[in-house]
Parts: sequence; C-alpha cells; structure tokens
Amino acid sequence: MTTLPLQLWGPEGAANWVAAYTLTADVLMALFGVFIAYHAYRGYRRNDSRPMLYISIGFVLVLTVPFVLLVAVRVVPVLPETATVVVIQTIQVLGLAAILYGFRVPS
Repeated sequence: MTTLPLQLWGPEGAANWVAAYTLTADVLMALFGVFIAYHAYRGYRRNDSRPMLYISIGFVLVLTVPFVLLVAVRVVPVLPETATVVVIQTIQVLGLAAILYGFRVPS
C-alpha cells in the first residue's frame, strides 16, 4: 500500500508513543476540565453568579463528558464509531454554547 502525502503513519498504524501521548493528553484534558468546572462551580456558589454555573457546565461538557463517553464506548461498544463521534462533537458544541451563554447572560 502506498502512503498518501497527508498520512501521518502507514498501514501498520500509529506508533506506540503516539497512542500513549494521545491517551495521556485525553486524561489530562478530562482532569483539567473537572478542575476548572469545580472552581467555576465554587464561584457560582460563593457569589450566586449564574454565569459561572453555565461556564462550569460548559467545561464539563467540552472536556470531561466526551472522555467518559469515549471510554464507555471502548469498553461496551454499543454505537458505531461514526455515531460516537457525532454524539461527542454535539456534546462539545453544546458545552461551548453554554460557556458562550455564561459570558453573555446577565449576573
């Protein structure tokens, strides 16, 4: 099989370090998402600020929920990969919309 100009790796798949790096980055993003969402939620509780609640929800939807869904689908494959990608990207768009709404909603 010939390699195409835009391919990152050949037909044998990604190198082991690429898979390890991707997994590590995904775990770190999920942890950072929980950390940021926790602090935004604390800001909501302390100041009774609705925008901080939406920002907290947005970070959970953008960074944490997709990772949890991806792990769940890998353990119990109930959806095809295409449907999984569509669901995850929809959740991420909803999370970004929640963050944007949190910036725009009056306190």
